[in-house]
Amino acid sequence: METKINKMDWLFLFICLLLGILAEESFFRGQIGISYIVFVMVFYSVFYWRFRRFSFSHQRFGYLVLCCIWLLTVSYFLNDNILFYALNIIVIPSLVIFHIVLITSPKSFRWSQLAFVSYLFSRMLNAFKYNAFFATYLGKGLRRGVDEDRLIIWKKVLIGVVISIPVLAVVLRLLVSADSQFERIIGGFPDWFRVVDAESVFRLFAIIIFTAAFFGLMQVLFQKHIKVIKQEANVTQFQKLDSIIIITVLILINAVYVLFTIVQFKYFFSGTLHGNMTYAEYARKGFFELLFVTMINLSITIIVLTFGDRGKNGVRRLTKLMLTILVLSSGVMLSSAFLRLSMYEEAYGFTFTRVLAHSFMIFLVVVFTYTLVKIWVEKLSLFHFYFITSLIYYTAIAVIDLDNIVVKENMNRYEHSGKIDVHYLNSLSATGVSGLIDLYEKDQNIPELQTILLERQKEARTNSLPWQSYNLKREKVTKKLQNLKIN
Repeated sequence: METKINKMDWLFLFICLLLGILAEESFFRGQIGISYIVFVMVFYSVFYWRFRRFSFSHQRFGYLVLCCIWLLTVSYFLNDNILFYALNIIVIPSLVIFHIVLITSPKSFRWSQLAFVSYLFSRMLNAFKYNAFFATYLGKGLRRGVDEDRLIIWKKVLIGVVISIPVLAVVLRLLVSADSQFERIIGGFPDWFRVVDAESVFRLFAIIIFTAAFFGLMQVLFQKHIKVIKQEANVTQFQKLDSIIIITVLILINAVYVLFTIVQFKYFFSGTLHGNMTYAEYARKGFFELLFVTMINLSITIIVLTFGDRGKNGVRRLTKLMLTILVLSSGVMLSSAFLRLSMYEEAYGFTFTRVLAHSFMIFLVVVFTYTLVKIWVEKLSLFHFYFITSLIYYTAIAVIDLDNIVVKENMNRYEHSGKIDVHYLNSLSATGVSGLIDLYEKDQNIPELQTILLERQKEARTNSLPWQSYNLKREKVTKKLQNLKIN
């Protein structure tokens, strides 16, 4: 790599070092909260300053991705959901890398093509190579003017130290076991080096990793001599699936699904059930199986649309008809699973998983609707729509706070049936505790509710979190707990 290092690169390295320090402060000093917003604001300020004279591409789609990144970041400040807290630790950085690679890629490069995945990973690999080159360049600069013979001596000393470490570990262990006085002396040995502890070393290591990641990736993206990967990843490279085989498979599958649909209309949608089975028992039976079969159907449809040979004239129309029946049958299964879950919730209450499953089924309805249109309008792109829809769906469920919906539905169920699971609401973190406080203010005679709130109140009065962990919902619930009068 023949890249030259100029004064601007050194300045940018120093800025990346400051950014690395901020990243360590934001993510390793406590539970992540408002610190994520602070970091993303500074990161993009640095990015747009570095690329201030750069001509960006794919800006319309880039703005959509950027909006999703900001909304997901804000969710750390507004919401308190454990699942999305964990997922977004991976999702947000992935979207940030995708976004900055996208808008710095050549304008003629289509992000919905398979070649863009190779391009994305090539940029990341080049960032590692750039850091290796920069470390070598830095090492040569430090060695300049140093006596080569003395440098060789220090290298040999370092190798001797590394070799002696495992031997010393075994010998010291044996000597400590042999003499108690020696054990007391050696036991105080770590106190001599309390100036530098393991935590400080870890934080320094994290800062170096963050600095190298920011510096390497943005330096590589800033290079204008980009070698574009040829977009040859078209479907024509793959052997087409035979149309006769496709039709045979679809006819057999559809025959089973049509029979299942008839059974569903007869026994489920009509309101009649087999034997003495209750609605709750019927709802619990087969929900996940139906959802799994629906996903299989979607996969079959995508494979046929992407890799299938539709044939000509009558064969082509028959293939489209079979795919249409498959999609419509999947819609019936999805409706059946949706109603089963609704019945189960009425019988056993609402949980985060059940509400999430409801939202996912609504998302699948949108996907199947577009897929049905794609069957007859072949020029439409599946991946383009699926990626954008999935991104919007994930952002929406992460931001709207599904826990709040769960709490409200369980409160409504309690008003109608008098049934509620206070322990489950307590597991929903800040949102669930807020619901328990509202419940206690309405009815103080609910078993175990007072005990749970007393424990939560004690935690609220003793816990103190750093500024990085500030969360609006947790702060409101903490104040409500501190002001709550429990008899």
